[in-house]
Amino acid sequence: MTDGIAGLMSSAYRASPIALQHLACSLEGYRIQRARFGASFHELLRQAESRQSFSAMQMLAFRDARLHAFVQQACTSVPYYRQLCAERGFAPECLSALADLEPWPVLTKEAVKAAGRSMLSTLVPPRDHLLASTNGTTGSGLRFATTRAAQQEMWATWWRYWRWHGIQPGTWCGHFGGKLIVPAAQPAPPFWRYNYPGRQIRFSGYHMSPANLHAYVCTLQRRRPPWLHGYPSLLALLASYIVENDLSLGYDIRWVTTGSENLLPQQRNLMELAFGVPPRQHYGMAEGVANFSECEHGRLHVDEDFAAVEFIPDEATGACRVIGTNVSNPATPLIRYDVQDRVTLDDKPCTCGRPGRIVASIDGRSEDYVVLKSGVRIGRMAGALQHLTSIKEAQIVQKRAGEVCIRIVRGQGYSTADEARLLQEIHARAGADLDVRIEYLTQLERSASGKLRFVVSELAQGQLTSVGS
Repeated sequence: MTDGIAGLMSSAYRASPIALQHLACSLEGYRIQRARFGASFHELLRQAESRQSFSAMQMLAFRDARLHAFVQQACTSVPYYRQLCAERGFAPECLSALADLEPWPVLTKEAVKAAGRSMLSTLVPPRDHLLASTNGTTGSGLRFATTRAAQQEMWATWWRYWRWHGIQPGTWCGHFGGKLIVPAAQPAPPFWRYNYPGRQIRFSGYHMSPANLHAYVCTLQRRRPPWLHGYPSLLALLASYIVENDLSLGYDIRWVTTGSENLLPQQRNLMELAFGVPPRQHYGMAEGVANFSECEHGRLHVDEDFAAVEFIPDEATGACRVIGTNVSNPATPLIRYDVQDRVTLDDKPCTCGRPGRIVASIDGRSEDYVVLKSGVRIGRMAGALQHLTSIKEAQIVQKRAGEVCIRIVRGQGYSTADEARLLQEIHARAGADLDVRIEYLTQLERSASGKLRFVVSELAQGQLTSVGS
């Protein structure tokens, strides 16, 4: 569901009987179904799927042609870009390929906020605007205009990926996300609400305590949704409970998919152990400037036809910055927008035959790196936990360079041997240049949107940006 569900958490909703809350969720689900999945959606999905047969060259030619038309339109209809072209002498009509954008400045979230209404295209009337927003997990959200067609294309791209794996619209889904669909003060089950038009059981991510998880498992056993989708940190909590209590759901889950957070190796292993199928992830964001989809071979494909994505090497980390252009949204064009994420690329083609560059790993945001005493930044620390399935949850907190605190929620069977192995894995990556302290907690704090940050860096931004420069 979208931000529209926030209205459900009014005092009237919280005071309503649970049956009326189910009805309110279904009414909101009906509204969303109509907005996302109208007649245009099905045509957009058909077109997106037809492009899967493109060769790599055909796909890049399609992307570049779309980028050319998009940038030209933005530079004639958006005040921000008209001024930029006048000041820098840019000639958008000469842009013929993604590489031609290199002289253009990288756009930040802060710059978009500061530009305000000058980022809006005069070609899209306000009556056609839909308001979208980012969660702002680092404390800085963004609200911007989009269109119904842009939203439907985004969902068509996501459904193309789900259909790769055999999931069809109308499949019942157990959804574990960050929306406040169950009042926080509710002390007893049901900790879920039904969205019948969307075929969803919306499980609350804010009530998943050890004492409550049995009720979640019982509902899955009773309702038997074949598809689980949600934040990997929440699905991993459920998986950990199932594994350590030696439980069975009593039916075969066919699909587990994740989004909104990076799927960590340890979470992937835990979910496959509990649910019997490998989880698949997609990477995307509300701004629509990049999208990656995991195929049946476990490879992340760049959806080249949806957005124009640049991967700019970051000398400080050895990974690549994700810089994208949202060619599907004419209302608020974002050209060379910095997502603040880092990825590692893979130049080996995928045996599935689908076009698109391959992302080997999503390494996290720029602040998701640990800074050593020497000033070197290292990422992909989640690999240290990959085989430690006795850890329910983990989080790295850094307040000073060269020092970290690892917060651990222990699962059943966790021992001093696991702690020793964790420290060994950390030091194998960081050497003696990092002092490590372990703190054991019963639960980890999540953001207002329900997400769990794996690395919480409290270093000054200057320390992050100056290292390695």
